[in-house]
Amino acid sequence: MAPEAAVQSDKNNDVPRLENLTLSQRAHTFLRDEILSNRLPPGTELQEVALSQQLGVSRGPIREALGRLAAEGLVTVRPRRGAVVHSLSSGEFLEAYQVREALEVLAVRLAVPRLGPEGLAELQTVTDTMAAQAASGHVTEFFEANSLFHETFVQLSGNEKLQEVYRRLIGQMRRYWRRSLVLRGDLRRSVSEHRAILRAAREGDAEKAAVLMAEHIRVPQARLQSMTADELLEAEASFDRKVSE
Repeated sequence: MAPEAAVQSDKNNDVPRLENLTLSQRAHTFLRDEILSNRLPPGTELQEVALSQQLGVSRGPIREALGRLAAEGLVTVRPRRGAVVHSLSSGEFLEAYQVREALEVLAVRLAVPRLGPEGLAELQTVTDTMAAQAASGHVTEFFEANSLFHETFVQLSGNEKLQEVYRRLIGQMRRYWRRSLVLRGDLRRSVSEHRAILRAAREGDAEKAAVLMAEHIRVPQARLQSMTADELLEAEASFDRKVSE
């Protein structure tokens, strides 16, 4: 049975009371943050009555907030059964990777000509951090550094619309960081691929860096396409066991 929770908190007093202005927007922002931070994981049921009581608002703003979250692909609204935090299927996850590839290739092409000493130094620091975390087997820290590497190119692209679309996509994918690392495989290979991208960027070769970025993002795509749903679940379970050891 899916977990049922409106908003989880260590203390009841930690749940913020929403003001009377823009209640729907505030409810949407709060629930979105809870979902993207995985405090409300995929499969969690979102009952209007429970949410209304915990957030101190009527059901109308809650219903509107859930509708907006559904439009963003974060929630599935089921008629007469309430809403549930959306779970990405393998097919949807693959599609997300394909869109991510297109966005990041564009980001690299735009960012490389704009990279100065500070930008290159930032990317070098992040890459070195990735290498250190991979060598130490610190997968969570590796994932954070890996994400920062990619986000840095997007940020340095200077394209605000690209940044907006990317943030929304990564917000949906980030909840599945364990799956991403399972599909990524050898972390040392990943570090080598990042170093190659950075080397091309340092040389000012935007096209080469973009091609390398595309090849890098296609690695988990190819593995995802080769695995059945059961194989993916087993791989994720095995990953969780290793991390908890």
